[in-house]
Amino acid sequence: MELTVITGMSGAGKSQAMGMFEDAGWFVVDNLPPRLLPHLAGIVDEDDDVVKAAVVCDIRGGDYFADLPSQLGELERTLGTRARVLFLEATDDVLLNRFRETRRRHPLAGEGGTLSEGIARERERLAAVRERADVVIDTSELNIWELRRQVAEAMLDVAARPRMQVLVQSFGFKYGAPADADLLLDVRFIENPHYNPRFAPLTGLDPEVAEFVAETPEMKGFAPRLDALLDFLLPAYAAEGKSHLVIGFGCTGGRHRSVALAERTARRYRGRPEFQVSVSHRDIGRATLRAPQDAPGGDT
Repeated sequence: MELTVITGMSGAGKSQAMGMFEDAGWFVVDNLPPRLLPHLAGIVDEDDDVVKAAVVCDIRGGDYFADLPSQLGELERTLGTRARVLFLEATDDVLLNRFRETRRRHPLAGEGGTLSEGIARERERLAAVRERADVVIDTSELNIWELRRQVAEAMLDVAARPRMQVLVQSFGFKYGAPADADLLLDVRFIENPHYNPRFAPLTGLDPEVAEFVAETPEMKGFAPRLDALLDFLLPAYAAEGKSHLVIGFGCTGGRHRSVALAERTARRYRGRPEFQVSVSHRDIGRATLRAPQDAPGGDT
């Protein structure tokens, strides 16, 4: 079992750190009283499906929070589990600005005094926990994605870090573009297989249709440009902290060209360790199954 305790100054980004662990598949608990740590560790240890847990323990726990150092020691003595402690902090000026911008109430505001005095009292009470911390991250100059990245690099093995989920979707413009696409590519400029009687009943999943699309002059000029674009964009999105990306390929009816392009793109990135790639074909079953004889428009 792995147990990580997330703590630190209010406003320093604990919720973002918690989200990073959650995205990585950890069992996450927010605002847990330290006295419950041994009980949580016992429950997690008995559950074969949950072997990694992250909990947030901070000053919101009031008087109970003072037990954190002793409970960490108790956890190690009784269960043999040494919890790692991640401590997040920021400068007083940055914390002041964050509370003013969000208009949230500081946990120690009820003790009276100014916000600055509350921050000073919290820093004093957290001094012993900070000394016990395995990792200390100052978030003063970090945006939320940089914070999540630093937490992942400090606390998770490379293989355990959350991967960006990439959904490659084909669709037909005649049925409307998908509303959730981050990147939308119109491939109706490619020669349409629908007008070939041999290809019309088939789809872009069939090898002969995929080969036809790949051999068109338009596709031969487009393919290297598409690859260069996505080779640049996907790692950049992942580095920025994006957790989910939808790439949409659209043709007229969503049966031939868009399907072939979506499958090609999914194959290109599916084996890369930083991405988790899936593919879907929204409209592949909706178009007609025969080539039109005289119609000026197309179905795919």
